[in-house]
Amino acid sequence: MELTLAKKPTSATRTERPFPTREEVLAFIAENPGESGKREISRAFGIKGADRIPLKALLKDLAESGAIDKRRGSLIRSGDLPPVTVLEVTGRDRDGELTAEPAEWFEEQGPAPKVLVARGHGKGPTAGAGDRILARLSKEGAGEGYAYTARIIKLLAAKPATVLGVYRETPRGPQLEPVDRKQKALEIERDGIKGAKDGDLVSVTVSRRGRYGMDLARVTEVIGSMQNEKAVSLIAILSHDIPHVFPDDVIAEADKAKPATMKDREDWRDLPLLTIDPADAKDHDDAVHAVADDDPDNAGGFVVTVAIADVAAYVTPGSPLDREALVRGNSVYFPDRVVPMLPERISNDLCSLREDEDRPALAVRMVFSADGRKLSHLFHRVMMRSAAKLSYTQAQDAFDGKTIDADRRVTDALGVLWDAYKALRRGRDDRSPLELDLPERRLVLGKDGSIERVIVPERLESMRLIEEFMIQANVAAAETLEAKKSPLVYRIHDAPSLAKLEALRDFLRSIDMTFPKGGNLRPSNFNQILSRVRDTEHDHLLHEVVLRTQSQAEYHPENIGHFGLNLRRYAHFTSPIRRYADLIVHRALVGALKLGAGGLPKGIEADLPEIAAQISAAERRAMAAERDTVDRLVAHWLADRVGATFTGRIAGVTRAGLFVKLDETGADGFVPMRSLGPDYFHFDEARRAVIGQRTGETHRLGDSVEVKLVEAVPLAGALRFELLTEGKVTAKKDRPADTRTPGRNKVGRAKPGRGKAKGKAKAGKAGGKAARGKRR
Repeated sequence: MELTLAKKPTSATRTERPFPTREEVLAFIAENPGESGKREISRAFGIKGADRIPLKALLKDLAESGAIDKRRGSLIRSGDLPPVTVLEVTGRDRDGELTAEPAEWFEEQGPAPKVLVARGHGKGPTAGAGDRILARLSKEGAGEGYAYTARIIKLLAAKPATVLGVYRETPRGPQLEPVDRKQKALEIERDGIKGAKDGDLVSVTVSRRGRYGMDLARVTEVIGSMQNEKAVSLIAILSHDIPHVFPDDVIAEADKAKPATMKDREDWRDLPLLTIDPADAKDHDDAVHAVADDDPDNAGGFVVTVAIADVAAYVTPGSPLDREALVRGNSVYFPDRVVPMLPERISNDLCSLREDEDRPALAVRMVFSADGRKLSHLFHRVMMRSAAKLSYTQAQDAFDGKTIDADRRVTDALGVLWDAYKALRRGRDDRSPLELDLPERRLVLGKDGSIERVIVPERLESMRLIEEFMIQANVAAAETLEAKKSPLVYRIHDAPSLAKLEALRDFLRSIDMTFPKGGNLRPSNFNQILSRVRDTEHDHLLHEVVLRTQSQAEYHPENIGHFGLNLRRYAHFTSPIRRYADLIVHRALVGALKLGAGGLPKGIEADLPEIAAQISAAERRAMAAERDTVDRLVAHWLADRVGATFTGRIAGVTRAGLFVKLDETGADGFVPMRSLGPDYFHFDEARRAVIGQRTGETHRLGDSVEVKLVEAVPLAGALRFELLTEGKVTAKKDRPADTRTPGRNKVGRAKPGRGKAKGKAKAGKAGGKAARGKRR
């Protein structure tokens, strides 16, 4: 499709000044965000032939200076938003116009750009404060104080019918303190209290809105005291607008579903396919099998089979089940509950690959060489019967030669699986995907819903086996659909932006390391620098920095490859019970390979960009809700330990202060800059550190520290710490110049015995939110 580009120079202009200035190129990119590549710039400014060489040099210089970023093959100015993005409507300005901010924006990026939402003039979707929208952005008509104008494409999540918060008795009368800090307090009508007591967690509905002042509300449900941790995950569910109650027509459709038949299926029920999952898993959507290849031309090779639950057999396009699954986007996992994408009748029964029960599946048989290269693959629609349901621990015991409670057929199958994995592992090592070692903690709750302990699950080879088999199945799905020229949704992961790479180079220079410029950037480049600091003081720190350098993985109908996995094409296929993207890929395979009913509907190509944006937003929403729940649970758990000391690491460095992640729990808390010490502390972005101008005292991302818990706010999931550890001293020549503004006072940390640190806890979920959720 031909792009419409702004301010294209005339031929007269090109004759007078044939080559654009740096400022003109930046202006052009700003006016055409996400639609400006080298070809478009050349066309707009009439650059041809040899003149493209200095243009390439100019773009390289702009990139290395951090002025522009590359995103999905196009250029944008650093800090700019993509042309189509998800926004949250924040309210109205003085003129009554709707305002919005990016739904995904991290504190480390600075202030979020303000967006003016254009009026729809009675056409198209309309939005209100609290809504989440998919919008097309432009610079035109933004007005003073706004970075963009947004035109609504689709309303993703309307303002919830209920608002969640804590009931408060105030001198002005009953009020609601909303859980969402962006929402203002609500006056509760006196006859609408419904027995709520001060401090109760309640949900309310807005019953009437005056032209001025607070909204009026009525209590619809008294959920209970905040002392009940069972309410904590519900706070995240409601505050993030996660659908958690299935509509009646969805439940009715699920209840009427009948087991799939053998029509259009191959009979694979005698094949000893095994499910290997966490011990507490309830839905089993993948099963695996391997056998040595008997082809003499592939000596030492294996035939690996991955069978995935055939959700497309039960969830048909446009049905109530399908519409609800798209709205949910994915299942959401909390420490005390799961909010499933599909009703239990589908997810835990008809589609779950239960042991010794007939289940429909979409399977792929892949042939691998002895060195782990995939030689071929073929998809089948089958009826299977799982030979055993195994946990990761059981499978690992079998791999380690221990005796497990399983028959000979199962143990023999496990033996061949292990041999096949060793071959695939050789292929993985040759591919060299990004290898980050950042263990995640898991909360174990007691019967009362409170935290019993925090564990770091061991990373078993049985987990890596399933991961690698699933990755290969996902690759096979993408390759097949691409070859068939079928529409699909890819799982894409862009290379790090040029600005982030330059920031990484700045950081590496501060620890006497370098990172290559130019050339074909690969994950192995990062792996090399990570291996150089293994078991040194910089090991954990560099893993954090490299993670923050990476882009966010997402769904998109156009392929740019998966940088982290070092794969040219990749699509999620292996978890259709819990991810809508996988269901799309299943339908595409069924249709493209003519495997029976349940293929993609005609004309879906036009809807895929919107669907991809919606499920990408749902994924980020789930991640935020899961993170908020953990933060609130931990803050509640630590609320009675104010004054206690903990060890941790600096997980985020900003101009406002330090974020510290505790070793014991993985909890994040904030250390305000004003409490750091009797010095002026300067934020050094390149070093990821704050440095005292006079003393040289330095606190850097990744440093081990000891902190004292000063404040815990369970409702916000926020912790505030006092830093007890003295920082290392930076040489005087490397200290920042005095950047204090006239009249600004010095600030000091409350040292032990010198009084208490001041300031309220920050509720902004610490530790650099961008450091989490880089999901594959």
